[in-house]
Amino acid sequence: MQLTLSVIFIVFTFGSLKAFGTTSTEVQHLLAFIEAANCQYERNGTMHSAQDAKAHIYKKYNYYQDDINSAEDFIRLAATKSSLSGKHYQIHCPNKPITKSSEWLLAELAKYREE
Repeated sequence: MQLTLSVIFIVFTFGSLKAFGTTSTEVQHLLAFIEAANCQYERNGTMHSAQDAKAHIYKKYNYYQDDINSAEDFIRLAATKSSLSGKHYQIHCPNKPITKSSEWLLAELAKYREE
């Protein structure tokens, strides 16, 4: 019985660490993607550079870190909308339609996971 509990604990711990590693890697990829994009970010009606957007989203990521268990949680909690106004962040990229940041980041996450 003791051995069985030990094995379950090890499997659970390893699985949790693996998920954390994947989540952390995906979040870091999304933050790099945000910063490298040749796009402007609209927050509450004000335009921001990609670097400013990354800094803002990273700050929110740190705030919500205990609630983030997946890249989707990161997008939902830190990179989708203003916590104060509830307005969605909008992405303005050259020669492309304006897009909600959540849709833009979920599409990039799907591409990243396919690699």
